[in-house]
Amino acid sequence: MQPRYATTLFDPDSTQCPAVARHIDFVDYEAEVPVHTHRKGQLIIALYGAVICRAENDIWIVPPHCAVWIPGGMPHSIKATWNAHLNYLFIEPGAAALPDKCCALAISQLIKELVNRLTHEDVDYLPDSHIARLTRVTLDELVAMPQQKLSLPVSTHPKIRAMADALVDHPEDRSTFKEWAKKLALSERSLARLMLRETGLTFGRWRQQLYLIIALRELASGVSVQNVATALGYESVNAFITMFRKTMGSTPAHYFAERKTVTP
Repeated sequence: MQPRYATTLFDPDSTQCPAVARHIDFVDYEAEVPVHTHRKGQLIIALYGAVICRAENDIWIVPPHCAVWIPGGMPHSIKATWNAHLNYLFIEPGAAALPDKCCALAISQLIKELVNRLTHEDVDYLPDSHIARLTRVTLDELVAMPQQKLSLPVSTHPKIRAMADALVDHPEDRSTFKEWAKKLALSERSLARLMLRETGLTFGRWRQQLYLIIALRELASGVSVQNVATALGYESVNAFITMFRKTMGSTPAHYFAERKTVTP
């Protein structure tokens, strides 16, 4: 049986309208969407669960009440948690003053409601219609949303990519920097220079950002703080919570309570 990918749901480039929206529940589709592109830019909004995107040599996390913006023509892939409920907003190039690079955005409740409304509308609408006006308001609001630091630089360098893929698949691996240098057949000094050149981060900062991204994905899909801390190899729940609070400004419980994740 052929896998059913979310890309078969709708071709966003089939319409010339400034923006169109669609809703997707990943329980109905394969969790991983292969690398693909489209003319329209894509805003991915997580309503429940979480999704990880790969684009521009970065890994992006989309927890609830945030979104990832992918400019048109940018190759990207998506991997969602089993329970992810997403809204997609596809935007015609030039229709909104959005960044020309991928970024994560905070999303207001107003934008969430507007995009949700647009998911129920036809993809072809008249320029002077009510839906066209709602779309314009949505785009005007969207360009004012602040960016969030929810990405992990990966790089195309084969050694950095190999380490990133291994740690994404096995985040509990607590190999030291010295051990990773040996695995990659590099001196510690060479690996340190390579990490800074390719990612802009030290190994310690890079791995902490990886843990944060995986933690957000798992917590958003309903995994307990205790189990996330264990899966990431933390010695205690308190050590994990301390890391989370330092990087996100609040504990996991407060972070998700403030965003009021709603079970569908």
